[in-house]
Amino acid sequence: QVQLVESGGGLVQAGGSLRLSCTASGRTFSRYAMGWFRQAPGKEREFVAGLTWNGGGTAYADSVKGRFTASRDNAKNTVYLLMNSLKPEDTAVYSCAASVNAVGVRSDEYDYDYWGQGTRVTVSS
Repeated sequence: QVQLVESGGGLVQAGGSLRLSCTASGRTFSRYAMGWFRQAPGKEREFVAGLTWNGGGTAYADSVKGRFTASRDNAKNTVYLLMNSLKPEDTAVYSCAASVNAVGVRSDEYDYDYWGQGTRVTVSS
């Protein structure tokens, strides 16, 4: 069993930055592909970013490409999402997820096995 706990959300003005963290329990974290997803009010959950087990491969949604950067520190069992140039449309609950069997980056939420509870990000205009 893997437990994921996100932190770092909050209220920020448009154009500002936030860094989200997701810390995992368990000794096999370094084997998992990881992803960040978000869900805005009244909308479906959507893929934001994903990383391979060593962070060597990454992928981003077009809406965040060039503004968000995902990374991981396997020694700390933690993945990060650095969000720059935030826009009001980035407002959502952001969740991290772990994929046990994925090879490569996964953008489909059904490829992920474990999920955190989410952290809320609100971007004011």
